Amino acid sequence: MSKNMAFFMKGKAAEVKEEEVHNITQRYKDDEGNPIPFIMKALDTPRIDELETECTKPEIKKGKKVGEKLDGKRLSLRIAIESTVYPNFRDAELLKSYGLTDPVDLAKTILSVGGEYMKWMQEANRINGFDESEDELTEDVKN
Repeated sequence: MSKNMAFFMKGKAAEVKEEEVHNITQRYKDDEGNPIPFIMKALDTPRIDELETECTKPEIKKGKKVGEKLDGKRLSLRIAIESTVYPNFRDAELLKSYGLTDPVDLAKTILSVGGEYMKWMQEANRINGFDESEDELTEDVKN
């Protein structure tokens, strides 16, 4: 194999494409009665970094900042929310129809069956190239 750096030059990477995911839920159907696939797309690294920063909170002891703590569960959920193109869990009209303001709460409500929610998290991790085990996801869903 050639170690030609031209393969990695700007503009050489394949475009990240949206992907239809059919195995998340069978409960939502189109007008013909077919299950509606979710459409998902991987996030870029800078956006994941931004989400990580947003999900990191200062750790305070005796009134002093002693460090920071990443809320890994919240980060995973935020990545899944933003990786899901359709349905758009950030859609104001969809949120309003459920009387909610937080897209995470909306996803949990729409995917109210535990298996659906876990499959959605697994697909978001897969699409973004994370290798979180099913056991770890099951533990996150339980918490």
